[in-house]
Amino acid sequence: MLWCPDLITCRYGMCNIPGGRHRLPSARPVPTVFVVTADLFDATAMYDEDYLHFFASPDDGAAPTHGPVVGTAYTAASAIADIVWRLLDLRPGMSVLDLACGHGALANILASRGCAVTGLDSSAVFLDRARADATAMGVDVDYVQGDMRRLPGWTGRFDRLVNWTTAFGYFDDPTNRTVLAEMARVLRPGGLMAMDLDNLPRFLASYTPSRITATRRNGDMLVDRHHLDPLTGRFEVERTVLRDGHVRRLTFLKRLFGFPELRDWCTAAGFTTVSGYGEDAEPLTIHHHRMIVIAQVR
Repeated sequence: MLWCPDLITCRYGMCNIPGGRHRLPSARPVPTVFVVTADLFDATAMYDEDYLHFFASPDDGAAPTHGPVVGTAYTAASAIADIVWRLLDLRPGMSVLDLACGHGALANILASRGCAVTGLDSSAVFLDRARADATAMGVDVDYVQGDMRRLPGWTGRFDRLVNWTTAFGYFDDPTNRTVLAEMARVLRPGGLMAMDLDNLPRFLASYTPSRITATRRNGDMLVDRHHLDPLTGRFEVERTVLRDGHVRRLTFLKRLFGFPELRDWCTAAGFTTVSGYGEDAEPLTIHHHRMIVIAQVR
């Protein structure tokens, strides 16, 4: 353990000694200063091999018995593709960006149906799995490692954009708005975006302070403790990963949105005709677990 030698930088929260211990003059105590940044949690610790083990494994294990419904709201990736195909009026040959594509389950199916698909994600682990699955399926998807806050020079490149399974809302609000603006930028005029998020009324009604989120048949499990911050609209999670007899802990969060707020954000970012649907592709109600936002760019 290193002691920080620079009392000035330490005092103002700018010390960058890894694992360092910060020592201030005892006669002049200074309160801790927290600096808000765009990265609110360590995404590499969240989206890794453990995540694939629990959520993209042939061993189905068990889904949560209580609390909000996320991935299990849809029966299979093919069912998601059916909904996306219908709501986005997709046709073979269309160019599609799957933004925050994860391990490529949806992108690969859309490619198999004739779309020209690009998948972007920040996780190299996820992209390796996506490419391997694409090869096994015999489909061609352009997988790109990147940052959704700063997309490549793809202005006006795509007919459609998909952002699925709560893949939006992981930054501070100004940065989340920047992500929406980037989505609008890479779409052609008249292009459509589909975003799948938690349906806020149903999410809040099913809120639980903790739960076992996923299990495997060998006893591996994810245990989550939840905190909902009403001042920021953030759902914060402390996760304990138990796998192969080892335990590790991580934290992550996501911003929760009601439809009216997100509709206004989309409009400000350059989208029009913003509509809301549930996981059955019918108009959104308080009974739906998921909120699918469909927006058209100007």
